[in-house]
Amino acid sequence: MAKAVVVEERIPIPDNVEVQIKEKKVVVRGPKGVLERDFSYARSIQILKQDKEVIVRAYFAKSREKALVGTIAAHISNMITGVTKGFRYWLKIIFTHFPVSVRVEGDKVIIENFLGEKAPRIAKIHGNVKVEVRDTDIVVEGIDIEAVAQTAANIELATKVKGFDRRVFADGIYIYKKEVIES
Repeated sequence: MAKAVVVEERIPIPDNVEVQIKEKKVVVRGPKGVLERDFSYARSIQILKQDKEVIVRAYFAKSREKALVGTIAAHISNMITGVTKGFRYWLKIIFTHFPVSVRVEGDKVIIENFLGEKAPRIAKIHGNVKVEVRDTDIVVEGIDIEAVAQTAANIELATKVKGFDRRVFADGIYIYKKEVIES
């Protein structure tokens, strides 16, 4: 497999965002908050700030380094989108017989009466994520895409039922929409 001499990705920095890079720690500040991430595991990758761009670069890159350049660039791009706009995941509560009640308490989402069970099912909320229950929808919002996605996945997994055909038995909570907040 041939090595590429230079593999490079450039991420533009919007006017209302400030990016600081110290060694391989990237801090992104924007109108919605601050996100911080450490990329020190990527030893052969350079992360630089030049004018109004972040440059992720590798020299004589093999396939792993090429992949890392793209991955790190995507992470930084998501951090910039998060601090300027934010991320929102929509989940739908589906039940056929037993009415399911969902409420938020602190850093947990409590799902009660799922399939008529007496014990509540609990899903953990990660990071600084806001969870809101609106009728049969659950809205998960935040600036860190990984925390938002993990929280939504935890809620979905809390109602996973084993041993039944999912095409027939549809009760549960499911992610049905992922979006960037445009407001």
